[in-house]
Amino acid sequence: MSEVSIKQQQELSALIQQFTPNNGVFETAIPHLFVIRYSKVSEPAYRVYKPSFCVIAQGEKEVFLAQERFEYGAADYLVASMNLPVVGQIIRASEEQPYLSIKLEFTHDQILEVINDANVRIIPNENAKRAIFVGQTEHTLIDATLRLLELLHRPDDIPFLAPLCIKEILYTLLKGPYGVTLSQIAMEGSNTYRIRESIDHLTSCFDQTIRVEQLAEAANMSLSTFHRNFKEVTGMTPIQFQKQLRLHEARRILLSESAEAAEVAFRVGYESASQFSREYSRMFGSPPRSDVKQLKEMYDPARSIVFLGD
Repeated sequence: MSEVSIKQQQELSALIQQFTPNNGVFETAIPHLFVIRYSKVSEPAYRVYKPSFCVIAQGEKEVFLAQERFEYGAADYLVASMNLPVVGQIIRASEEQPYLSIKLEFTHDQILEVINDANVRIIPNENAKRAIFVGQTEHTLIDATLRLLELLHRPDDIPFLAPLCIKEILYTLLKGPYGVTLSQIAMEGSNTYRIRESIDHLTSCFDQTIRVEQLAEAANMSLSTFHRNFKEVTGMTPIQFQKQLRLHEARRILLSESAEAAEVAFRVGYESASQFSREYSRMFGSPPRSDVKQLKEMYDPARSIVFLGD
């Protein structure tokens, strides 16, 4: 596996800067492709990652899943293979050398399509693995990424060529050292696939009361097996996972709407406003009203939502 060259890193940085006129996260003309630029170290950003492939061209970032820390920088990539509540923070950036990265969101159906079309050989693996990982970028992966970004200069070519570049990126990831881990999200019947289905259900119904026994039954696992596999994939229990989803969504609502904390608590599934306030303070460091006031003083409210989406 060949390492990324300095020239490739420079080309990637230059392309990202062409499509990031200032700091922020920018949607591109290619569906589900984002380019990101920040010129200073950030505050921790709480959000739910969708399945995505992220590459840093310049700077460094750390991501926490539960208590586990993932650090990556230039020439590294990060893959989140499921919907995951995480805390991310840019830890190296400056005006002279801003943090520059790309994020490409994908679906498990796209992974399955590549596996089938390219006849990728997958070794069945019943042991669930962590749904986030960091790898060293190699030149073929950067080549495909560069060709995808270069299409932004040729918008007429995007509908036909962008899907091919994306398939090549996913194919390269599947052929890499974490290919088995990534493939399991699309392999029906694997433990990882069944946990992914549980995570998708929790993500869409986080505001509802859900019994873990029901999740285990739907996954066709014993309660102990379900707990073990869920924690292996996410680093937390199903209840902790749901709690993080609720609190992340509550913070997003409080930042983007004029709503009282008690109202938001009930909207995200809490039956007790006081319990919501305690758990919110435990996660974000201060009660809802104080936390949101501080964030709005630090960032323009409209841009804060974009910042938290990085």
